[in-house]
Amino acid sequence: MRTLALAAFAAVASLATPILAKEAPAFTLKDLDGKEHSLADFKGKTVVLEWVNFGCPFVKKHYHKSGNMPELQETYTEKDVVWLSIATGKTAESISSSEAEKAGSKATAILLDPSGETGKAYDAKTTPHMIIITEEGEIAYDGAIDSNSSSKAEDIDSADKYFADALDAVLEGEEVATAKTKPYGCSVKY
Repeated sequence: MRTLALAAFAAVASLATPILAKEAPAFTLKDLDGKEHSLADFKGKTVVLEWVNFGCPFVKKHYHKSGNMPELQETYTEKDVVWLSIATGKTAESISSSEAEKAGSKATAILLDPSGETGKAYDAKTTPHMIIITEEGEIAYDGAIDSNSSSKAEDIDSADKYFADALDAVLEGEEVATAKTKPYGCSVKY
């Protein structure tokens, strides 16, 4: 009976297991200027997906208050990483280029996902929610930008850098030590 219960638990747990080391779901989305971008366009490159809502206090923490996110974007895009910020659902309907510029975004592109289809395919929960896709098209990291879920910018320096550590490992061809974390921030408004 215990074996059966454990098997049932494992089956249910597998439904909630992150999609790590599996092929990243394909998508095609338009950017703020109406240009289409497909994940397939970036085959052979490391890709970061960042769910964004510039009105969210946690996004403001990493953009307006600290400059942390634009610095990460600049650092990694200079290393040939493609950085795609995605506005999903209601946020996609209201986001603007001026808002992104004011926040200092240095993303490769800011994509609009008004239907929420891409967000749901990646199980995006919050803004920010970070995903790293390897050159092979597999998900290597899924979760929070760091370990400190406060909305205070001064807490960034003392936080564990989950996302940056994972991205560094991917770029160095190493295994990601912490591949799944719980994202924090404002909920994605599907």
